[in-house]
Amino acid sequence: MAYTAIDDAGIFFNTKLYTGTGASNAQTGVGFQPDFTWIKNRDAADFHVLTDAVRGVTNYLVSDTNAGETTNAESLTGFDSDGFTVGTMDEVNTSTEAFVAWNWKANGAGAANSDGSITTTKTSANTTSGVSVVTYTGTGAVATIGHGLGAVPKMMIAKRLDTVNSWMVYNEALGNANELYLNGTNGSSGAPNSWNSTTPTSSVWSVATDANNTSGGTFVTYLFAEKTGFSKFGKYTGNGNADGTFVYTGFRPAFFLFKKTSAAGNNWGLFDNKRNTFNLVDTGLKPDANEAEYTTNGCDFLSNGVKMRSTGGDNNTDGATYIYMAFAESPFVNSEGVPTNAR
Repeated sequence: MAYTAIDDAGIFFNTKLYTGTGASNAQTGVGFQPDFTWIKNRDAADFHVLTDAVRGVTNYLVSDTNAGETTNAESLTGFDSDGFTVGTMDEVNTSTEAFVAWNWKANGAGAANSDGSITTTKTSANTTSGVSVVTYTGTGAVATIGHGLGAVPKMMIAKRLDTVNSWMVYNEALGNANELYLNGTNGSSGAPNSWNSTTPTSSVWSVATDANNTSGGTFVTYLFAEKTGFSKFGKYTGNGNADGTFVYTGFRPAFFLFKKTSAAGNNWGLFDNKRNTFNLVDTGLKPDANEAEYTTNGCDFLSNGVKMRSTGGDNNTDGATYIYMAFAESPFVNSEGVPTNAR
């Protein structure tokens, strides 16, 4: 049984719930200064707001559209020592409405990385948690880009900043010649030019001539390496049964993002341990849609993984393939080999 090197997952990832005020609104209790924060209004059909320390506060992206980067002085206005501050923008701070913010720790604003043939504008990499945020300018030719993780990324999410373009998602389980769109319901599609049909290494990932490397375009990519007891990325096959498929992660999940890949038509889904504090976990949000929070086909968060508890297509169609991205609340076994008694 593998031990974790991260006994306290909450110093690298944490979900924060808050209520909007309509005025400058500082949120504490995250447990660290975030470098990547993803906010969604739970009560209204507002777009998702993604901000990171590399691109800078007040600059955001929207996961449910293909829009480029937008600047709004009243969006997320500060990454603070124990949380973040939001301004008056409705999508992050409508008075009396409920919000969720998912927060990751990278390594601050970052610096240029010359490990690949493209020198990055900035790379902010946390080698302990396996989280990296990278900005770069495309060349339109086959190239490599340094991510700074010192481990192979298993999940990558790329977005062009300076114009409209779909979000491009790599998951190791899809293979290096396929992709998904975070802002769409498509299934896995062949994309040999997205990642140059090349699996990332412990220092770089590859791009070719697709839309994540347009000459002169500016881009951000979020990269995630797997860390035992803290993060897990992969795929599972549904069984269409209320006694559903079990997905082993090696920890009790705090965050579970998933997508059906074997056919088109299903939204992305996202569960966390703060909006559902006990099983059944069935309070969902759709990263590819601006919809408010809703009750959907659910699962259980267990001490060592996720157990599907529905027959629905969102997460457990018989024979269908799904990819997932999970982060921990607590490891199943801590760094000293002691079970944590996580639920």
